[in-house]
Amino acid sequence: MTITDRFFKYVQIDTEADPNSDTTPSSIKQKDLGKVLVQELLDLGISDAEIDEWGYVYATIPSNTDKNVPTICFCSHLDTAPDCSGKNVKPILHEKWDGSPMILPDDNSVVITTESQKYLKDKIGDDIITASGLTLLGADDKAGIAIIMDFAQYITTNTEIVHGTIRILFTPDEEIGRGVDKVDMKKLNADYGYTLDGGELGSIEDETFSADSMTFNITGVSAHPGYAKGKMVHASKVLAEFINDLPKDSWCPEASSGREGFVHCVAMSGGLEEASATFIIRDHDTSKLAEYENRLENILKNTISNYAGATYTSKVSEQYRNMKEILKDIPFVTDYVVEAMENVGVKAHRTIIRGGTDGSRLSFIGLPCPNIFTGEMGIHSKQEYVSVQDMEKGVKTLVELVQIWERRA
Repeated sequence: MTITDRFFKYVQIDTEADPNSDTTPSSIKQKDLGKVLVQELLDLGISDAEIDEWGYVYATIPSNTDKNVPTICFCSHLDTAPDCSGKNVKPILHEKWDGSPMILPDDNSVVITTESQKYLKDKIGDDIITASGLTLLGADDKAGIAIIMDFAQYITTNTEIVHGTIRILFTPDEEIGRGVDKVDMKKLNADYGYTLDGGELGSIEDETFSADSMTFNITGVSAHPGYAKGKMVHASKVLAEFINDLPKDSWCPEASSGREGFVHCVAMSGGLEEASATFIIRDHDTSKLAEYENRLENILKNTISNYAGATYTSKVSEQYRNMKEILKDIPFVTDYVVEAMENVGVKAHRTIIRGGTDGSRLSFIGLPCPNIFTGEMGIHSKQEYVSVQDMEKGVKTLVELVQIWERRA
């Protein structure tokens, strides 16, 4: 199988996560892909490949060196984002793409161009894979899976390549923030890791947002609408005014970039007596999260002070933390990737993530884990695409990376 064959096969398996489910995995169909991957790994001679009850796939490529080399884990996630349908994905290969607009056949209104996707300007001549216009593609993160699987085939076939123990991990539900909830760290038994879930060729990310969620529940004053004068306080009106009182030209996703943090309302519901809103809180500086949460609560206090009898409660939940807090003390983990990329002709560039990965949480539970490029772009949308050549360079990077770890041991 070529990496293109693998990718086409994987994206046609529907693995869309379900944020409204409380099971693990959130959608049982994620196991469909996991089972396929386990069988492929077994067929490669990786005898301990398995999928557990939660949908996690584990496998080991044993060391073939006498050196005591740290065990390295490569990780990607099985699920696709619920933002856009992942059902009945029909991947299309645009061979040696000439730079002209890609008009997707199942919905001609979806047109992928170098204007809408700036990165494509550097991909003219590459083989580009898109969906057909009705769904996302699933390159996030099946490009990462395809790279790891192609790497596994290459390493097990080319036994002259010397390396330490390699662990493979595929996780469910990364897209809904539960990617490592049930991971068995004792079973994984790795020293350092790398997620394959990045975008542009050559990107290596070792810094993410720190993240909390914050939920407000507002209680109004109920009264019969025919006799409500001077009595009723509508909880949803209080909530609406609170949302309107938030800054509109700063402190929000649509007005921030780089290292700027934000608060973002992701869900609202309610009626007369009760209303609620959930926010995500983000910044690269973890200490700012509490500052943002206090500011947000003070805005609500100011709003609610105009409504006699209205009350509220709030709850903050930690989501993940900036992996840089761990990786800054072991810079060689990132440095080795930079060296590997340069050794295979890829220009490396360190970037920050305005979000998080499985590596964010893995880094804090014992597996320091920066994030490597896959070529996935336009993610969570019908304009998603990936370059075959980017994925191939991802495989070469991993092959070189495990050899660097062995040489440095």
